[in-house]
Amino acid sequence: MLIVTITGLSVMSFNTFGHMFRVTTFGESHGVAIGCVVDGCPPLLPLTSEDIQHDLDRRRPGQSRFTTQRQELDTVKILSGTMAHPDTGVQVTTGTPIALLIENTDQRSKDYSDIKDKFRPGHADFTYEAKYGLRDYRGGGRSSARETASRVAAGAIARKIVSGMTVRGALVQMGPHRIDRKKWDWDEIARNPFFCPDKDKAAFFESYLDDIRKKGSSIGAVIEVVAEGVPAALGAPIYAKLDAELAAALMSINAVKGVEIGAGFGAAELSGEENADEMRMGNQGVSFLSNHAGGILGGISTGQPVVARFAVKPTSSILSPRRTVDRGGADTDIMTKGRHDPCVGIRAVPVGEAMMACVLADHFLRHRGQVGG
Repeated sequence: MLIVTITGLSVMSFNTFGHMFRVTTFGESHGVAIGCVVDGCPPLLPLTSEDIQHDLDRRRPGQSRFTTQRQELDTVKILSGTMAHPDTGVQVTTGTPIALLIENTDQRSKDYSDIKDKFRPGHADFTYEAKYGLRDYRGGGRSSARETASRVAAGAIARKIVSGMTVRGALVQMGPHRIDRKKWDWDEIARNPFFCPDKDKAAFFESYLDDIRKKGSSIGAVIEVVAEGVPAALGAPIYAKLDAELAAALMSINAVKGVEIGAGFGAAELSGEENADEMRMGNQGVSFLSNHAGGILGGISTGQPVVARFAVKPTSSILSPRRTVDRGGADTDIMTKGRHDPCVGIRAVPVGEAMMACVLADHFLRHRGQVGG
């Protein structure tokens, strides 16, 4: 056996994120179901399964040839935390934990039987076994992007809390190919399978990704998430910076390898004069002349749009043979079969939106608890 546990006993914890708005996800890719428990949601917010289903349908697999053909309806069930209001009959939150369940209906565990003793390069196989002494080889278990459906469900509830804010995401780069920001059209996102705001670039991505898909390979992408209507003053200056917790939330998404806020790494190329977001007084108070800070200064929101981007690596499950080792410590080769996204970044768009919404909901409730209002 190649892997030796250091402590002799290891358990999987840290399945919860948030403070006032807390989300705990559960379930595995090839288990009976996945889901989450949302704690800290205020009472009397209208909430039905249809409100959540809308966002889940945007993340759902099998909707085009450019995503995995695993056919999951991702139908959500609300198990607790809501009831019909006795006066109006409207289904509302009760202030108690909201449990959500999404059944798995199209697992093909046999697709992974040939590789159960081999570590897939780029996946968490090796590290999971190093930590826990075993791993769920059937699609990756908890390390599968299947887990993100639970986050999207939680994000739909978070949107109810921050209903005055608009959170939208878009795919702005695939491989080395970036969109033309002058052609940005939010409405275009719903018209193509890539969540791309540039109509011309979306048309290019069709042939580009088709070629990659037919070769059995994959490609990475960059996703941008923008939250508008965010009030000033959310966040805290030291250990609860809004940008730090947003970066952590986005970085926790499967396959994400980089996060930047506002100008991000591009700020290193700017002079002090170029980077400073100058201010003037307007009819609505202070207005900024630019937004290189991405709507956050000193860890606290400025009232401008909060802008974050994250880089998603290429899907590691590809048809090309790769060199690896097995559980016994022998060198070997591996070729991954099954149904996989040629660009996992596409379906990461609604996941990024959900994590942004959850972080904003959490900070909104924390701010209200500290200063009122």
